Amino acid sequence: MSLEELDLSCKLTAEAWDELSDQLKKRLGVLQQRARTLKIPTILIFEGWGASGKGEMISRLIANLDPRGYAVYSITAPSEDERRYPWLRRFWQKLPLYGDMAIFDRSWYREVSLAREEEELSHQELENRFREIEDFEQQLVDDGYLLLKFFLHISKKEQKERFAHLEEKKATRWRVTGRDWEHHRHYGRYLKLFDDMIDRTNPVTAPWTLVEATDRRYAMKKVFTRVIEAWEQAIAQREQPASTTFPGIRTSPDIPLEPSPRLAEIDLSPTLEEGPYRKELERCQKRLEELHGLLYRKRIPMILAYEGWDAAGKGGNIKRLARALDARGYQVVPISAPTPPEKNRHYLWRFWQVLPRDGHIAIFDRTWYGRVMVEHIEGFCTEEQWARAYDEINRFEGVLSRWGAIILKFWLQIDQDEQLRRFQDRQNTPEKRYKITDEDWRNREKWPAYEKAVDEMLARTNTSYAPWIVVESNDKRYARIKTLHEVIQAIEQRL
Repeated sequence: MSLEELDLSCKLTAEAWDELSDQLKKRLGVLQQRARTLKIPTILIFEGWGASGKGEMISRLIANLDPRGYAVYSITAPSEDERRYPWLRRFWQKLPLYGDMAIFDRSWYREVSLAREEEELSHQELENRFREIEDFEQQLVDDGYLLLKFFLHISKKEQKERFAHLEEKKATRWRVTGRDWEHHRHYGRYLKLFDDMIDRTNPVTAPWTLVEATDRRYAMKKVFTRVIEAWEQAIAQREQPASTTFPGIRTSPDIPLEPSPRLAEIDLSPTLEEGPYRKELERCQKRLEELHGLLYRKRIPMILAYEGWDAAGKGGNIKRLARALDARGYQVVPISAPTPPEKNRHYLWRFWQVLPRDGHIAIFDRTWYGRVMVEHIEGFCTEEQWARAYDEINRFEGVLSRWGAIILKFWLQIDQDEQLRRFQDRQNTPEKRYKITDEDWRNREKWPAYEKAVDEMLARTNTSYAPWIVVESNDKRYARIKTLHEVIQAIEQRL
C-alpha cells in the first residue's frame, strides 16, 4: 500500500482511547520485562513527515517503559567526523544490548530519503545505500533483533496547519525550520521519495507499519498495538523455538569469489638471507612511509587483517610494517575473546567500533574471521550462526570497499614442525614464555579441524575487493618482506 492510499480520516474518540489505553500501557510494561529476561533486543524506527508526531509518539510510548532498558536517538545529518567513516557506522554503534531497546527518531532511512535530495546522491550511491540497508536489517533480524519500522503519514494540508500552530507559540517556534517549509513546498516530490523508500525496504522479515497520524489517539493505538503484538510473537518464539533443520552455508551469487589455494598446497620453502632482508626492509619501510602520507592527504582508508597459526609471526610482521607508519595515522587493533558487552550484541558490532577514519590505517591482529574458525570449532556459536557468517562477512567487507577502503587479508602459514619448534623456543626462553599458553597447546591438537576451517574460509571469502594473501611464513624474514610488498603494491595501484 502506498502512502496516498491511506485513509487519513481515521479517528479514535477520547472515550474509546480512555477505555483502551490503560490496558495497552500496562501490557507494554509487562512485555518489555519479558523481552529483557529473554534477551530479545528491540529496535523501533519512527520515520515520517515533519510535525507528524514522531517525538510525541516516542514520548507517550516510553512513558510506559522501564527507562533502564531503552535509549532514544534523534538522528540528524551526520557530523563532519561521522562523514569520515562508513555511513552506517553511527547506527551500528547504537545497537542495543540483547534484551534492551533502541528507539530512533529518524534513522538510517534519512540517508535514502531526505539526503537523497539534499546531498544530490548519484544513482550508484543511492543503490549502494539501499543494498546496505537491506543487508544491515537482514543481519539484525537473523541475529534475533526485533525490528519495527513506523512511518507517520499526514496530508500536506495537515502539515501546514501544524507548522503554523507551532510557529504561533514562542516556546515551539524553534521546532519549525526553513528546511521544514522547503520540504512542505515540495510535498509531492517527497511523497514519491518516501513511497519509493518504503516499497524498496519492505521485506517480510522487517515490514513497514504505515500509521495514519492525523488523529493522534488513533496513531497511538496503532503503534502501541503493533509493538505489543510483535513482542508477544517474539516472546512466544523464544520460549518455544520451532525445530529447524540445518539450512546449509549461506552463499550469495551476487558476490563473485576468486580462486584460493588449499593450505596443503602452499610451498613453504622460500627463504631470505639476513643481508638482502635488511636492505629490502629498509627500502620497503621508506617507500611505505611516503605512501602513508599520500593516503592521508587523499583520505583513503586502509584495513589490514592478520590471521594465521599460533606462533606464525603475526606480531613481528605487524611490528615491521608499523615502524614505517606515522603514529598519528594508524592503529593496531588486537582482537581477543569478546567482552560481556561484545558478547551481548551482534558479533560484528565490536569491529564497527574500531574502523579507521578515512586517510588512516587499521591493522587487525586477528579479526572477524574468528566467527568461522575458533568460535565455530570450539562451539561458541551455533551452526546456523556459522553458516551465515561467510555471507555476512563478505557483505561487511563490501561496505568497506564501497566506502573506499583498501582491504588486504593475510593468512600467515607455517607447518606443524615449525610451529612445534617455535612453541618449544618460547617455553624454553624466559623472556618469550609469556607468549605461550595452555590454549596454544590445545589448539595445536586440533590442527586438522582448524586447517579444514581455514581452507573453507579462504574459499568462501576471497573476493576481488578484499583478497586473501597466503604468506609463506616458515621463514620470518621472507614473510615480512612479502607482506610489505603486497601492501605497497595495493596502495600504488589505488593511487
